[in-house]
Amino acid sequence: MASLDTLNTRRELSVGGKKYVYYSLRCAEAAGLTGVSRLPASMKVLLENLLRNEDGDSVKEGDLRAVANWLENKGSVEHEISFRPARVLMQDFTGVPAVVDLAAMRDAMAALGADPEKINPLNPVDLVIDHSVMVDHFGTAKSYNENVAKEYERNIERYRFLRWGSSAFNNFRVVPPGTGICHQVNLEYLAQTVWTNTIQGDEVAYPDTVVGTDSHTTMINGLSVLGWGVGGIEAEAVMLGQPIPMLIPEVIGFKLTGKMPEGATATDLVLTVTQMLRKKGVVGKFVEFFGDGVPGLTLEDQATIANMAPEYGATCGFFPVTQATIGYLKATNRAPDRVALVEAYAKEQGLWFEPGMADPEFTDTLELDLGSVQPSLAGPKRPQDRVLLSDAAAKFNEALAGDFGKAELMDQRTQVQGENYDVGHGDVVIAAITSCTNTSNPSVLIAAGLLAKNAVAKGLKVKPWVKTSLAPGSQVVTDYLAKAGLTKSLDALGFNLVGYGCTTCIGNSGPLPEPVSKAIQDGDLVACSVLSGNRNFEGRVNPDVRANYLASPPLVVAYALAGSMKIDLANEPLGLGKGGKPVYLKDIWPSSEDIAALQRKAVTEEMFASRYGDVFKGDKNWQGIKVAGGQTYAWDANSTYVANPPYFEGMSMTPTPVSDIVEARVLGVFGDSITTDHISPAGSIKKTGPAGQYLVEHGVDPLDFNSYGARRGNHEVMMRGTFANIRIRNKITPEIEGGVTKHFPTGEVMSIYDAAMKYKEEGRPAVVFAGKEYGTGSSRDWAAKGAKLLGVRAVIAESFERIHRSNLVGMGVLPLQFLADGWQKLGLTGEEIVSIRGLQDLSPRKQLIVELYRPTDGRIARFPVRCRIDTPTELEYFKNGGVLNYVLRNLARGAA
Repeated sequence: MASLDTLNTRRELSVGGKKYVYYSLRCAEAAGLTGVSRLPASMKVLLENLLRNEDGDSVKEGDLRAVANWLENKGSVEHEISFRPARVLMQDFTGVPAVVDLAAMRDAMAALGADPEKINPLNPVDLVIDHSVMVDHFGTAKSYNENVAKEYERNIERYRFLRWGSSAFNNFRVVPPGTGICHQVNLEYLAQTVWTNTIQGDEVAYPDTVVGTDSHTTMINGLSVLGWGVGGIEAEAVMLGQPIPMLIPEVIGFKLTGKMPEGATATDLVLTVTQMLRKKGVVGKFVEFFGDGVPGLTLEDQATIANMAPEYGATCGFFPVTQATIGYLKATNRAPDRVALVEAYAKEQGLWFEPGMADPEFTDTLELDLGSVQPSLAGPKRPQDRVLLSDAAAKFNEALAGDFGKAELMDQRTQVQGENYDVGHGDVVIAAITSCTNTSNPSVLIAAGLLAKNAVAKGLKVKPWVKTSLAPGSQVVTDYLAKAGLTKSLDALGFNLVGYGCTTCIGNSGPLPEPVSKAIQDGDLVACSVLSGNRNFEGRVNPDVRANYLASPPLVVAYALAGSMKIDLANEPLGLGKGGKPVYLKDIWPSSEDIAALQRKAVTEEMFASRYGDVFKGDKNWQGIKVAGGQTYAWDANSTYVANPPYFEGMSMTPTPVSDIVEARVLGVFGDSITTDHISPAGSIKKTGPAGQYLVEHGVDPLDFNSYGARRGNHEVMMRGTFANIRIRNKITPEIEGGVTKHFPTGEVMSIYDAAMKYKEEGRPAVVFAGKEYGTGSSRDWAAKGAKLLGVRAVIAESFERIHRSNLVGMGVLPLQFLADGWQKLGLTGEEIVSIRGLQDLSPRKQLIVELYRPTDGRIARFPVRCRIDTPTELEYFKNGGVLNYVLRNLARGAA
């Protein structure tokens, strides 16, 4: 291979009279990167990213060679590269703490005597407020306005802060509440497939790439935009110009052949794909779709499949650029010159796919004939647990007797107080056409509307115990449902608009009517939800609902009509219609031809032009928010939502040398697979816990606690909720479930937060022990931030989840990995005093010795660990006390 030091791949591409500079993969191959034209399209995007950013430091010649060598090793050889996404996408739950950190960095910059306005995102950031609307009101024409009013009442402090951020920071835009979910706004408006930027006078074109603080950022891979979810700390680093370290991935090719059969929907397809890929095992890998079946899918079908990547476990599910991509960009009112650029660039760079082209090389492949897809649901607890519609009733009864232990009481029913009906096991109490996976796809929304129209015509009604809701992913959805003449029928069945945002599948389903909730609790019933979302984990949707099923929007409507998972929709009637006549699902199911015809008529380019013409303006509620502060934020000392974090207190231009960990106390000892759900505060706030007590002390009524997600901008609340999960088990207190520990040397049992504060008062650092896969699950930044604020200096585990390990380093917490046996062989009781020396001359992956002293008998045990600071860049972050401190000092030096 020729030397790449002098490799010049800069070329010009002329499109429609405009000239663009680009970095040519063809030229790279001709110059020595042999065979890269055979790479998967997703790998070509990574290679272009490296070519464009090669600087001899963060991206070296060896990195380019490693990508070319992928054709030989198919990703089996570990090689870390630095990936620089074009932009960052955020939702409000995860975005608020990121903006809090930026605001705090401005204060710190001023304290260092530098210009606060140097703190700005260096890469474009879009924050979409979409996670705060709850379904408190439903089933009436007033539901939407009532929910909006409640949303602003609950979140005004957060929204005021975000409005300040949208005006104070460059390169940072906020999409106001009520617009839609971040993924659909990204798909319909923000994403460009090919990005452009003016660099030193040249208009440079390159693949649009994105990282987001929501795991379903992957949806955008359906539009050939490489992107995935990251932790908040990683996202903040990218915002501030830092690359993301990542291993060159394995790429699993998923071949699609044939055509979808009559009666099957995109939801049925994605549930089939999810089940297949979970069985295959694709965690940490890219998945790329190819084959002659791909052009038969709409772009919205592709986005539906890409959205579910977290459910099938992949980093992303990528689709190459096809004619469907171009058609969608046109249909959603993208600029004509951008559409032309996308097609020309994709063809020039080998990112274009059409039937007859040679297949790329993959690590491994699997195949699906689209013609074999059948109507399906997934449940009752996991997205990958697909069941055929024809088997759903029988499978629920099996689960009821087995998993839920109701074999003796399968037909038990409980009277609903004040009503003329009762509820029993298997009754569907929530039927939600909710955002994310499916509302990006007009075919299934129109199918739901047509089914509703047919049901109303037949005289069917929704069962009275069902809470119904329609929460679209964008305002365009309600536009085309209205144009198609379907809104009236959906409203007649109770599927009134409740809000534009993430609702049911993130737990924002709102409470059930009190009599229904009481009947479920009194009867200890296994109630069900059917939702068109992407997550159905137990306890996630609603505390009263134990069995949750993912389904297409038309099936959501069908189950609302049937009212029970025990009814076999394939063979039994949904209910009695006009004249007492039984009506079956087949009687009201719309044909694919009818759906497609109505979609062509109802979905117009003008809708996208209108809805996104002034997308950042917001409604009168948003415009009426008064903003305080200029270049720095005017922090409200009384706010329990937004507070100035202490990460930069007392910070100087020179980092304090890393000190050894001497005589630390053990804060917690945990088992295997401790997730970020266990570590990071999530869900409701208990009145009796440290966070609840803090809020009460600050005058907040428990009815107004809101959730940890809504209060992520207040470190006082969040640190009190760290390790406070009601299901976590600390081996120091094995007999107690929940976030408690023993304080030593007193032996007093108390909350982990209270013990951490006592150790801080005593001048003692803290450490945490854990088993395998520490930090799995969604990459929540507060799992690392909370540990830092509790005084944890090191986490010693058998293995770490990749993102959480990175986040710990990013907050200045030392991840250490056992080299031999885990903590079980040490006989830990929690009374041990821990010392770890040799940190002054730390190096990546250095072996260290942990010393345990047992005060009760004076014994000392020593064991080796591996420092899991893996790269020189991470070591610099750690030495500076975290990635934000590192960036702040560098910016201050440049600004001083």
